[in-house]
Amino acid sequence: MERTNNYALQASQAKQGFLRYDQQKIIDKLGLAFDDAFLYPVLLGQTYRVSRTTADMERRVGTAWVDANTHEEVMTLLDLLCDSREDRCVSGKWKNMASFGLMFHQNLLENARDPWAEKFQNHPEAFRRACLTLGGRELPTGDIAYAIEVFDGLEIAVQLWFGDEEFPPNLRWLWDENATMYLKYETMFYARSLLLRLLEEAMA
Repeated sequence: MERTNNYALQASQAKQGFLRYDQQKIIDKLGLAFDDAFLYPVLLGQTYRVSRTTADMERRVGTAWVDANTHEEVMTLLDLLCDSREDRCVSGKWKNMASFGLMFHQNLLENARDPWAEKFQNHPEAFRRACLTLGGRELPTGDIAYAIEVFDGLEIAVQLWFGDEEFPPNLRWLWDENATMYLKYETMFYARSLLLRLLEEAMA
């Protein structure tokens, strides 16, 4: 319960921070669609609307708008809206996600057994279709690999490497080497978690 409250508090603080920003500057910086009530950013191939008065978020699913106030969505999207740099640009060069952080984070990213990798290996065609549903473009690395646009031209690459009798399957995560011009390193973990949830949703 304490962890849930901490997540809720962090998301609430991010929303309050967004409401203190000059929203017209955000619109101009990112070229966002907007009206009097909402901003309409696109994140991981999904169209969102962010209330200009409360910062509450919804995601368009078909013709309906559904609640999108999960911790991952709020923290990722508001970081990108508020703190992406004016001079941001993609380099076109991939960098392993672990290389952006410290050795401690590398351990988090290199778990010996990854249930997501196992799920994707067990359902490879569903995984491929899910990546394509999110606008992914196939990459010639790994056993299955796709680059998926996160936001404003910034991509994340997910590589699935199949396991065998000796080694378990694993996922490798790559970002454009200029990713921190768009979002903070810790936010990459929120974006990765959100992408996994969207892939699972698309596979279903």
